[in-house]
Amino acid sequence: MKDNTVKCPNCKEVFKVDDSVYTDIVKQVRDQQFQDELNNRLESAKKERENAIALAESNLKRTFQEELAQKQREIDALEAKSKSELIVEVSKKETTISELESKLQQAENEKKIALQDAIRDIEKQRDQLVNDVKLKEAEKENIEKSLKEDFRREFDHVAKDLKLKDEEIERLKDYKQKLSTKMLGETLEQHCENEFNKLRATAFQNAYFEKDNDASGGTKGDYIYREEDNNGNEIISIMFEMKNENDQTASKKKNEDFFAKLDKDRTAKGCEYAVLVTMLEADNEFYNTGIVDVSYKYEKMYVIRPQFFIPIITLLRNAGMKSLEYKAELSIIRNQNIDIINFEDKINDFKTGFARNYDLASRQFGDAIKEIDKTMTHLQKTKEALLSSVNNLRLANNKAEDLTIKKLTYNNPTMKEKFDNL
Repeated sequence: MKDNTVKCPNCKEVFKVDDSVYTDIVKQVRDQQFQDELNNRLESAKKERENAIALAESNLKRTFQEELAQKQREIDALEAKSKSELIVEVSKKETTISELESKLQQAENEKKIALQDAIRDIEKQRDQLVNDVKLKEAEKENIEKSLKEDFRREFDHVAKDLKLKDEEIERLKDYKQKLSTKMLGETLEQHCENEFNKLRATAFQNAYFEKDNDASGGTKGDYIYREEDNNGNEIISIMFEMKNENDQTASKKKNEDFFAKLDKDRTAKGCEYAVLVTMLEADNEFYNTGIVDVSYKYEKMYVIRPQFFIPIITLLRNAGMKSLEYKAELSIIRNQNIDIINFEDKINDFKTGFARNYDLASRQFGDAIKEIDKTMTHLQKTKEALLSSVNNLRLANNKAEDLTIKKLTYNNPTMKEKFDNL
């Protein structure tokens, strides 16, 4: 068993410690001894290194001094040997330096001369550029003056044209204001009559188009159009009413105000169709779309703007002629046992012909649009109406396309039986 007692070296007092404390104390003592040994060896190594360095420095200094003395002796010998040669070499160097300085001075002089020449050239170019700029500025001022003068003349010309146009518009307005309602109506009637007479000799040779002068029924329309074939069968009949109105009149009429009278006149004179040619309600988009069908109010009645006067006659006339042909065909079919397939071919021919007429009408509208573009600005809406009229023609063509044998033989037992048998 270990004696775990420790005696203090100073006070000689003995302490008793347990194993762990004792072990720590022993370890501390050993570590201290190791550190002391290490320090002693490091100190010894340091002294040995310093001595070695001192010795090396002494040997190196001695060797360097010997080599320095040897080099000095060699320098003295060389100086003694080449002193005269050095004097000659220095003389040559001085001569070369003098020559180089002379050449350098010459180069400097040439450089100055070249620089002066370059400066003179640059100053000359600068003066030329200044003169060119002055000339350009003067030319620019002249061009600006010329352009301003041209613009002023053009502006005066345009202003004069605008003034003339304004005067013309005012003159037309004044002229229109001076017209009575009756005179305005007569002006529209004259327009339609002139348009018809332009084509009477070529397109309407067998047509009757005259003013309605028969007021025996209490009222009368403006114009009646009738046309018969060579056998005296009526192709088509139209009662026309022309309505215009002064823009400055206090009371504004509507197109609907004349529907009832027009229908009455159509019935009284035995006309198939009724057409109102009107300038009323100029801003009403419904009537500006083209050929307006108002048969939902009055049977076979249309409302048009003046530019559709000839197209409505052509459209209704072509439909009337085809209808007359159908009646004749049906009459023959009732009396003769003809080939029903040929009858259907006739129907298809009608569809093709009607489509061709539709195409021609569309081209006429295109020509009308070009003419309208040349007129006054307020006719722009009329141009839009022409464009939209193509839609109405398309609807008319669709109606013609929808015309079938089935519909033609509807409520016709004889024809139905023949087709059933076929």
